[in-house]
Order: sequence, then C-alpha cells, then structure tokens
Amino acid sequence: MGEGGRTTRECRLLHVDMDCFYASVMLRDHPDLVGAPVIVGGADRGVVLSANYPARAAGVRSGVPTRQALRVCPDAVVLAPDFTAFSEVSRAVLAIFEEFTPQIQVLSLDEAYLDVAGAVRLLGPPDRIAEQVRARVWDDQGIRCSVGVAATPTVAKMATNRAKPDGVCVVPPAEAVAFLRGHRVEQVYGVGPRTAAVLHRLELHTVADVAAVPPEVLEAALGRHTGRWLWQLAHGRDHRAVEPGRSQQRAERSMSNESTFAADTADAAELARHLLRLSTKLAGRLRGAGMAARTIGVRVRYHDFATLERSRTLREPTDVTHEVFAAARGLLAALRTADPTRPVRLLGVRATGLVTHDRWQPQLVLGERAEGWADLDRAIDRAAARFGGSMVRPATLVRPPEAGAATSEDGGGGGPGRSTV
Repeated sequence: MGEGGRTTRECRLLHVDMDCFYASVMLRDHPDLVGAPVIVGGADRGVVLSANYPARAAGVRSGVPTRQALRVCPDAVVLAPDFTAFSEVSRAVLAIFEEFTPQIQVLSLDEAYLDVAGAVRLLGPPDRIAEQVRARVWDDQGIRCSVGVAATPTVAKMATNRAKPDGVCVVPPAEAVAFLRGHRVEQVYGVGPRTAAVLHRLELHTVADVAAVPPEVLEAALGRHTGRWLWQLAHGRDHRAVEPGRSQQRAERSMSNESTFAADTADAAELARHLLRLSTKLAGRLRGAGMAARTIGVRVRYHDFATLERSRTLREPTDVTHEVFAAARGLLAALRTADPTRPVRLLGVRATGLVTHDRWQPQLVLGERAEGWADLDRAIDRAAARFGGSMVRPATLVRPPEAGAATSEDGGGGGPGRSTV
C-alpha cells in the first residue's frame, strides 16, 4: 500500500470525497474563520450539518444538537448553511471530474467514483491522475478533497478515509486483502450499526476475524446475501460494480428542509411564513440540482415531540416555488385542522419522486401565460447567483431579525455579514 506511489491500470478506480464539504464551502466566504472551529447548521435548537477539522478535533460530530456541540466546543462559530452554494460547487466539481473521464458515478453532492482506465495513456498512472484532480478542485473551487485509488469500489472508498484529510491513498490489488483485514468491521463501507452489532455478538471485531469463519456462519447471522458478500470481501473478492451515469439520480431521491423554532408556536401566520421560507429554499435546491419533484410532503413536530407527516403527489413534477408552497400549505392546513392551537416545535417540507430535467419538461396549461412563476424563479436564481442567496426573497419574509427567528436543522441561507434587500 502506498500514498502517491505509482500504480497500474488495475487501480483504475478513484473515489473522490470533498473534505468537510459544507464547512469548506462556507469558509470560502469567511476566510477570517479559517483555522477556527466552525459548525455549519442550525443555531440554538438546530443540529450540526457539518464541522471543520478544528471543531471535530474538539469532539463535534454531525447530527448532534448544536447546543450539545457548543458545550463540547464553546468557541465554535455557527454558520447557517447555503444549499444553493453547495449545489453550485457540486456541479462545478463534477465538471472538473468530466475533464478527466466520462466514467463517473456520483454518490452525493460531495463524493464520486471515477473510472480512469481510459485516461492513463494520456494523463499517466491513476495516482498521478488523483493528484491532478485534487489540484484542479483546489485551484478552481478553493476546497480540498481526498482520493482513494484501488481496483474495487469498496477498497477505494475505504482508502479515501485513510487519505483524509487532503491526501491520496493507493491500495494496489496485491495489498487489498491485508488492507481490508486491518480494519474493524464497522469501518467497512456497507456495514451499518446493526450489522456491526451482530458481528460483535459473534466475537467478530475485525475483517480478519470475518475471514476466519466459514461463510455459513455469516449467512446464518446476516442473511444469505449480506453474509456471502461480507465473507467474499474479507477474502479480497468485491463484485460490486461502478455504474457511471446512473447514480446521480439515485444520490438524491429526495430533498427536505426543516426548521426547529426558537420557541414553540401555534400562530398560523408565523407558521405560514416559515413554510414559505422552507418552500422557497427547497424549490431553489431542486432547480440548482436540475431536478423536479413529483411529490411534496410536510412534517410537523409538536411541543410534546409527537410527529406527523402528510404528502401529496402532484399532477406534474415541479421545481416552481409557488407550486411547492401551495402544495405544502394545503398539507399543513389539513394537519392543523384537528387542533390549530397545538404548539409546533419543528416544521419541514420534503420533495420526493425526483426526476431530472432531461426526463421532464413542464407543460403549459391551455390559456395560461407563457411567462409566470417559473420565469420569476429563474430571475431570482440569476440575482442570487450574482449577489448572494440571501439578497432576494419574498417580501413576506423580510422582517426584523429579532422577530420570530427560527433555527434551521438543515440550514438556512446567508450567514454573517449578509443583508436582505
């Protein structure tokens, strides 16, 4: 195993993962915070979406309540996430990947597999290509990434974890088995907490332990498919294939935005304002990803933590803010009919049944104007791209910052130093 050593065509797969992606993107606009612990997420009663390495070193982890994170790291600065910026950077990074190979499997906004077998003759061995990818991402977008280089997807992804932060880890095929067997089972890509717990009950704590037992033991404990796959992986056989061009759609089967309120509220006008803010942000994310939603859902968590969800499938997919909000408003009204005075703690809007624009084109209704809400959205998107995501918003949402502020679990736009006009 090497870090940056020369590799052959057998190590054709690169797994590229942005380092602290959300935090890195936010820090580009706040260079004064580089080196300081930074949390990206909702303030007060929100949760941590991401944290940079100084915050992680202090014990901050994604998914924990922000209040808990600040107890662990009281000096951390909390920034509200800007999902429009995240989508824009993700698209720009994907364009960089396409300079090296068309064989790309997108896993999420911040990671992908690249099959570079066809680029070796022109660009050099895979480890050299990995360094070129890292350099291009840094030069073009100002964020760091780590790259795992291997012959199989599982080993490449696990090699990326070894490379972090800001490095390259190469695992030649002859060393893949030794590399895998040096990991604990919970570190294996594809082994979740439940599977790991079953393995621990069998006194199987490392991949080497898994390799030492008959496959029938694993099949009996985990099921035939999972047990057989894990046993084969422990012996260096990984039959999972990279599927270029197919996973970008799977990577985002749904999108959602949620807000946990600073104080529980039953005020209908206040809930409508927050619903509009969430719908506006969600529709912007859909357009930024080049997708539209067939189904819109609403999630309400009450003061006693009881949670209700409702959804509605639309006649046609949409990425239009007005249509997303209209559907969400109707769902919220239906949820609140039984007890409109019940205080709400959290409100969320969700888009599912996502389709890409190349598979869907909006249809005009007979007699409807050719220009309308969709054109307004595009104009707002252009203004936001030029002047910042928080510079243009519905007039209903322009109000004094101290009135009815909410903390966003998935994040809001803007950040320190931005104003609304």
